[in-house]
Amino acid sequence: MHPKPLEPIGFRGCLRVRPRREKQAGGLVETMTVRKIVSAILVIVVVCIVVGALLVWKPQIDPVERAKASAFNSGLVAKGAELAAIGNCAVCHTAPGGKSYAGSRPLPTPFGTIYSSNITPDSETGIGNWSEEAFRRALRDGIDRKGRHLYPAFPYDHFTYLTDDDIRALFAFIITREPAHSVPPANKLSFPYNIRSLLAGWKLLFLQRGPRNDDATKSAEWNRGLYLVESAAHCGACHTPRNFMGAEIKSRTFAGGVSEGWDAPALNSSSPAPKVWTADQLFTYLRTGWQAQHGGAAGPMESVTENLFGVSENDIRAIAAYIASLSNGRQDKPSPSRQADATSTAAAIYAGAAVSATTNQRVLPRRVCPCY
Repeated sequence: MHPKPLEPIGFRGCLRVRPRREKQAGGLVETMTVRKIVSAILVIVVVCIVVGALLVWKPQIDPVERAKASAFNSGLVAKGAELAAIGNCAVCHTAPGGKSYAGSRPLPTPFGTIYSSNITPDSETGIGNWSEEAFRRALRDGIDRKGRHLYPAFPYDHFTYLTDDDIRALFAFIITREPAHSVPPANKLSFPYNIRSLLAGWKLLFLQRGPRNDDATKSAEWNRGLYLVESAAHCGACHTPRNFMGAEIKSRTFAGGVSEGWDAPALNSSSPAPKVWTADQLFTYLRTGWQAQHGGAAGPMESVTENLFGVSENDIRAIAAYIASLSNGRQDKPSPSRQADATSTAAAIYAGAAVSATTNQRVLPRRVCPCY
């Protein structure tokens, strides 16, 4: 038999083979594209994890031996005492009936209850083994000595503006207080607010670190007031509204807020006061807790004015000068709504005062601050 001759594939055969190769090539390109996309996603995920870890993780600062009171200059301690008074530190860090600065005071928030920490120089339960570096980091960055993120109920978003010298003075005062062995209760926060690591994201969004520069167009007294109000006094913590994440709304600074169930009135031009505060009136109010045309301090402001009684006159006048300037020349003629608010508040305060006169107990309306 003769072998069957090979038949040429011909032009059509070539056409039939080529699409198969193109299909294979197309599939290879698609596979490579998918791999590149997956690789890019993995790189992004890894980078995010690394960046997140760097934001969350903070190193521990080594403990130190508790400093002796004799190591600090008396003038430095006295300066720290005034700054602590301006910051109302003892009130927040002292439980009702407890030892001064030993913590455990419950601070209600929309996210649950936070208990203030023990900041006495007790080495086991307080900050006795903290260095000045650790103390500075807590005030500036909201990180404790062990590297844990602190909740902004401790207003480090204001203390971050404190100068090194003022932080050193505060440290000298706090570390020379009487030590108290006291462990505050655990915070009672709902999920996910009980996860401290999430505070790293909060800081990334809302913590604006200092220092702040002076305004060259203003007086030295005004700039001193700005510094104290924004840092140690942290007035905006109560007198500025907050967003759903608990951060101050910077576009509405001093537009009024809430503190411990009390309405903290606006300090800017939207103030409900029928009569505009002058710097002299504010000085008298902050120094004594009372001003004849505007009333007396109550609620959280009562302790503020009690602490300011021993602060230098120059610093209180500086605070008063700055706050008075926030009104932006508002006139004494109130709008009908502002007048109505002031009238209803005054009536409520008068009713409470009448009851307190007969029962010897303070009965002021909740959520009302009579500081108009």
